[in-house]
Amino acid sequence: MALLNGDVLVVNAGSTSLKLSVVDRDDVPQPLDSLEAAPRVSGVGHRVVHGGDRFIGPTLLDDNVLAELVRLIELAPLHNTPAIDALEAARAALPDVPHVAVFDTAFHQTLPDIARTYLLPARYRERGIRRYGFHGLSVEWAAERVPVPRLVVCHLGGGSSVTAVRDGRSVDTTMGFTPLEGVPMATRAGSLDPGSLLYLLHHGVSLEELDHALEYESGLTALAGTGDIEAIEADSSPPALLALDVYCYRVAQAVAAMATALGGLDALVFTAGIGENSTIIRASVCRRLDFLGVTIDEKRNRSVSCNTEISPSSSSVRVYIIQSREDVVIARAVRSLL
Repeated sequence: MALLNGDVLVVNAGSTSLKLSVVDRDDVPQPLDSLEAAPRVSGVGHRVVHGGDRFIGPTLLDDNVLAELVRLIELAPLHNTPAIDALEAARAALPDVPHVAVFDTAFHQTLPDIARTYLLPARYRERGIRRYGFHGLSVEWAAERVPVPRLVVCHLGGGSSVTAVRDGRSVDTTMGFTPLEGVPMATRAGSLDPGSLLYLLHHGVSLEELDHALEYESGLTALAGTGDIEAIEADSSPPALLALDVYCYRVAQAVAAMATALGGLDALVFTAGIGENSTIIRASVCRRLDFLGVTIDEKRNRSVSCNTEISPSSSSVRVYIIQSREDVVIARAVRSLL
């Protein structure tokens, strides 16, 4: 297949949004309002959150690949369901150009056994039960922008995760077999005692009810009544304050854990919707990490835009706000394949 040098349409379906953009040859993205507004492009790149064991790199889409992706929906229903819907719509709208799936899990293929292995019986591990990791496209972009030996990336959005990156490679991350594990999120609780879930199942809660509650009714929403950080930050009620405290506490704990995986910390990145925009969240997380040498300049934290440093020159750990550019990473992956 000939090398692709043209513009790429990127379809990014997340758990809380659908983003369309065209990324040109110079990696400059332009947002689109709809598929109908798409210009002529040389290829289409689709963000797919969970690739399972099979999909570990950019993959040209056909009916057989699509069927396999449909089977993976149960591992990440909040993400893979809208991704498949968007994929099918884009293939129908643009049937004459190649479509490529690019996977969030691919960046985490470098996880060592010590980080990816669950201590379960072999008969379960043989069925693919392990840590896969997610938000890999966002973490990959942040790692390119901040090329230090020991980096922790906080991807904080509707879904949130914290990843340890050593020399540009993922070595540990908070999300696991599915995007339910890890730090709290807008509608997902993050890590829980599995015994509590078994208890509920044994005491009258149906599997369907529990599945729905874990995906849509937990996390910040369970405490504050909403997963919208701006609304929670504007709410001074005790439940909203507790929701913010729990969220920042768990994120800070995760950063400290990732620093353990790295043997130290050179830089910390905040990215995605909350990480890029919430002055309060960044400040609260960093205050809890003072013992690791993490400090920020409060004035810069309040006033700066993305893609800049917010730590003072005296800080031993550099702290950055990096705008997530998953669309550029996807476009590059499409070009590398085609």
